[in-house]
Amino acid sequence: MKAVVHRGGHTLDIESRVAEAPAPAKEWGGRGVNVDAIAPGHVATHDTEALRAAPQHDQAILGRIPARRWRGPDDLAGATVFLAPSVSDRGNGIGLPVDGGRPGR
Repeated sequence: MKAVVHRGGHTLDIESRVAEAPAPAKEWGGRGVNVDAIAPGHVATHDTEALRAAPQHDQAILGRIPARRWRGPDDLAGATVFLAPSVSDRGNGIGLPVDGGRPGR
Protein backbone atom coordinates (compact mmCIF):
# COMPACT_ATOMS: atom_id res chain seq x y z
CA MET A 1 0.00 0.00 0.00
CA LYS A 2 1.50 3.30 -1.04
CA ALA A 3 -1.11 5.90 -0.22
CA VAL A 4 -4.18 6.05 1.95
CA VAL A 5 -6.89 8.44 0.81
CA HIS A 6 -9.31 9.76 3.39
CA ARG A 7 -12.32 11.85 2.49
CA GLY A 8 -13.19 14.57 4.94
CA GLY A 9 -15.00 17.82 4.46
CA HIS A 10 -14.23 19.62 7.66
CA THR A 11 -11.01 21.01 9.06
CA LEU A 12 -11.15 18.84 12.17
CA ASP A 13 -11.56 15.75 10.04
CA ILE A 14 -8.68 16.84 7.80
CA GLU A 15 -6.44 17.55 10.76
CA SER A 16 -7.27 14.24 12.42
CA ARG A 17 -6.53 12.29 9.22
CA VAL A 18 -3.21 14.08 8.77
CA ALA A 19 -2.37 13.39 12.42
CA GLU A 20 -3.20 9.68 12.04
CA ALA A 21 -0.69 9.00 9.23
CA PRO A 22 2.47 8.70 11.38
CA ALA A 23 1.15 5.93 13.67
CA PRO A 24 0.76 3.17 11.03
CA ALA A 25 3.85 4.53 9.27
CA LYS A 26 5.92 3.77 12.37
CA GLU A 27 4.36 0.33 12.70
CA TRP A 28 4.66 -0.73 9.05
CA GLY A 29 7.73 1.27 8.00
CA GLY A 30 10.11 -1.46 9.17
CA ARG A 31 8.29 -3.93 6.94
CA GLY A 32 8.92 -1.91 3.78
CA VAL A 33 5.46 -0.34 3.65
CA ASN A 34 5.03 3.42 3.40
CA VAL A 35 1.85 4.90 4.78
CA ASP A 36 0.91 8.34 3.53
CA ALA A 37 -2.44 10.11 3.79
CA ILE A 38 -4.21 12.49 1.46
CA ALA A 39 -6.68 14.65 3.36
CA PRO A 40 -8.92 16.50 0.91
CA GLY A 41 -11.05 19.45 1.84
CA HIS A 42 -14.44 19.97 0.26
CA VAL A 43 -14.56 17.88 -2.93
CA ALA A 44 -17.01 18.48 -5.76
CA THR A 45 -18.84 15.14 -5.97
CA HIS A 46 -22.38 13.91 -6.37
CA ASP A 47 -22.66 13.90 -2.56
CA THR A 48 -21.86 17.63 -2.32
CA GLU A 49 -24.10 18.67 -5.20
CA ALA A 50 -26.85 20.01 -2.91
CA LEU A 51 -24.36 22.18 -0.99
CA ARG A 52 -22.89 23.55 -4.18
CA ALA A 53 -26.35 24.25 -5.63
CA ALA A 54 -27.42 26.34 -2.61
CA PRO A 55 -25.72 29.73 -3.05
CA GLN A 56 -25.77 30.51 0.68
CA HIS A 57 -24.02 27.27 1.64
CA ASP A 58 -21.68 27.34 -1.34
CA GLN A 59 -20.48 30.87 -0.58
CA ALA A 60 -20.09 30.11 3.13
CA ILE A 61 -17.85 27.15 2.34
CA LEU A 62 -15.87 28.91 -0.38
CA GLY A 63 -15.38 31.89 1.92
CA ARG A 64 -13.29 29.71 4.23
CA ILE A 65 -11.08 28.34 1.45
CA PRO A 66 -8.29 30.66 0.24
CA ALA A 67 -8.30 29.01 -3.23
CA ARG A 68 -12.04 29.89 -3.47
CA ARG A 69 -12.95 26.67 -5.26
CA TRP A 70 -14.03 23.14 -4.47
CA ARG A 71 -11.44 20.38 -4.84
CA GLY A 72 -11.80 18.22 -7.92
CA PRO A 73 -10.55 14.82 -9.05
CA ASP A 74 -7.46 16.37 -10.63
CA ASP A 75 -6.41 17.84 -7.30
CA LEU A 76 -6.53 14.43 -5.65
CA ALA A 77 -4.90 12.72 -8.64
CA GLY A 78 -2.01 15.19 -8.52
CA ALA A 79 -1.46 14.54 -4.81
CA THR A 80 -1.58 10.78 -5.40
CA VAL A 81 0.95 11.03 -8.23
CA PHE A 82 3.16 13.16 -5.97
CA LEU A 83 3.19 10.43 -3.30
CA ALA A 84 3.35 7.45 -5.69
CA PRO A 85 6.87 7.40 -7.19
CA SER A 86 9.78 5.71 -5.50
CA VAL A 87 11.27 9.17 -4.90
CA SER A 88 8.67 9.68 -2.16
CA ASP A 89 9.89 6.53 -0.40
CA ARG A 90 12.20 8.82 1.56
CA GLY A 91 9.12 10.10 3.32
CA ASN A 92 6.82 7.91 5.39
CA GLY A 93 3.83 9.04 7.41
CA ILE A 94 3.23 12.10 5.26
CA GLY A 95 -0.17 13.70 5.75
CA LEU A 96 -0.83 15.83 2.69
CA PRO A 97 -3.75 18.26 3.03
CA VAL A 98 -5.32 19.00 -0.36
CA ASP A 99 -7.69 21.63 0.92
CA GLY A 100 -7.01 24.81 -1.05
CA GLY A 101 -5.00 26.35 1.76
CA ARG A 102 -7.84 26.24 4.25
CA PRO A 103 -6.40 27.33 7.58
CA GLY A 104 -6.83 25.03 10.55
CA ARG A 105 -9.29 26.30 13.10
